[in-house]
Amino acid sequence: MSVINWFEDRQKFGGLIGAFLEEAKRSSNSSERDRLKGVNANKGLWARCDNRGNMLHVKFLKRNRSVCEERGYHLSMNSMERIELLIDPNTWIPMDEDTTAKDILSFSDEDSYENHLLTSQEKTGLTDAVQTGIGYLNGTLIALGVMDFQFMGGSMGSVVGEKITRLIEYATQKLLPLVLICASGGARMQEGTLSLMQMAKISSVLHFYQAQKNLLYISVLTYPTTGGVTASFGMLGDIIIAESKAYIAFAGKRVIEQTLRQKIPDDFQAAESLFGNGLLDSIVPRNLLKGVLSEISEPYLSAPYKKNISKFH
Repeated sequence: MSVINWFEDRQKFGGLIGAFLEEAKRSSNSSERDRLKGVNANKGLWARCDNRGNMLHVKFLKRNRSVCEERGYHLSMNSMERIELLIDPNTWIPMDEDTTAKDILSFSDEDSYENHLLTSQEKTGLTDAVQTGIGYLNGTLIALGVMDFQFMGGSMGSVVGEKITRLIEYATQKLLPLVLICASGGARMQEGTLSLMQMAKISSVLHFYQAQKNLLYISVLTYPTTGGVTASFGMLGDIIIAESKAYIAFAGKRVIEQTLRQKIPDDFQAAESLFGNGLLDSIVPRNLLKGVLSEISEPYLSAPYKKNISKFH
């Protein structure tokens, strides 16, 4: 499924109705209003599987960490849910929470960029599409960055790039293992070249962190991870982990097919396909992720010159 199809399904589930014939609209206005009331009333009780479109009861979905029990698809989670999944209770210390984007290009499409930002900020309670900070993971102190797809599709603009860069610099200074949870539609078009340069900026500080300081970076790819994030820090991890059936790509399936003029398999950009072709190190179910990250980090921290990493700095 392409990112465009994903957005279309989300819109349909939210109650937005496609174009009907004008005559049908006139004859069924009252019944349509009643139907929409029913959809909105049940919106808090049911969620739609991003992959197959089947309806899932929210109560059971939350208990199962937003994993579809029927087929094992991992539905999207917001950044705070992921932080709570990985970080030990009451140990999370956020960084750069007040950093906000500027509309330098005075960009406007259906609406202004400023209004897009305000809408996403009100919807998510975040200033931009990533949360960064430090916290304990099963007693091990880590630097963690978590992208949030609910904020403008997790798009990477100047704020996302700056916050991740600062997190990596902090982890370098304090000799902390770094974990980045990726969920993004790619670079943010409303910021033009400013968004594209974040790819190089993050990659450069990662190179210093990894190659010069020999520190550990674990990349976790979730549904979806696409565009500039895939083309930069998403695929630069010392260890690259993906969630089951995550959609991971640079260009979307439709773009590739139109460019190559040939049909590609449906699972071409699924995590399992990438793993089979050697692009991932492991596919880890969501409920096991914290334990796996802990097992990877513990022997890394046992190195003699890292043994002083035992408490917050």
